[in-house]
Amino acid sequence: MIKIAPSVLAADFCRLGAEAAEVKAAGADYLHVDVMDGLLVPNISIGIPVVESLRRATDMFLDVHLMITEPVRYAERFCKAGADLVNLHVESDTQENTLRAIEIIRACGKRAGVTLKPKTPAEAVLPFLDRVDLILVMTVEPGFGGQHFMAAQLPKIREIRRLIEMNNPACELEVDGGIDRDTAPQCAEAGANVLVAGSAVFGKPDRAAAIRAIRENCLKN
Repeated sequence: MIKIAPSVLAADFCRLGAEAAEVKAAGADYLHVDVMDGLLVPNISIGIPVVESLRRATDMFLDVHLMITEPVRYAERFCKAGADLVNLHVESDTQENTLRAIEIIRACGKRAGVTLKPKTPAEAVLPFLDRVDLILVMTVEPGFGGQHFMAAQLPKIREIRRLIEMNNPACELEVDGGIDRDTAPQCAEAGANVLVAGSAVFGKPDRAAAIRAIRENCLKN
């Protein structure tokens, strides 16, 4: 089944709790929370206090995507703030520290994930594949919403799906960047089962119709 994870980066931050409630009612599966530090990516977004506020406002599954350097420093704090899954960039630190951060997340009873930027090859997931619950492939350069989908990432998605099936079949495969009713089916066909959609959901007046259109288009292809 295709899971839809609307990204709060595209939500109205003045009414974030209400926005979470609306997409939950509209049929969203996860709430994707983009945390940026202005160093790993060229933008600054939100942090631990916003995750804590979201946790108080909703019981949705919080998929927290840490676009920060040395996330091992903050992994436990994001878990305690209410994240259900904490996702780390493989480019953000050494392999040793990334593995340590994954251990911290799992010790907190949370799910762990790793993310790859567009220029990072599929093989970069191998040191982490048997220890994570989700792998995220970026189909835009991370840092800003509203970018165009990079179709050149589809072979990477297929390759990571192959690696998952060989090594950790329970692991989910998520895609983030330029996802809408037209690009979502391409990602699903390549093997993704979790789709992050920002403006394609939060930017629409009828969120339920937007989520339904993405799902239905995936099923048609």
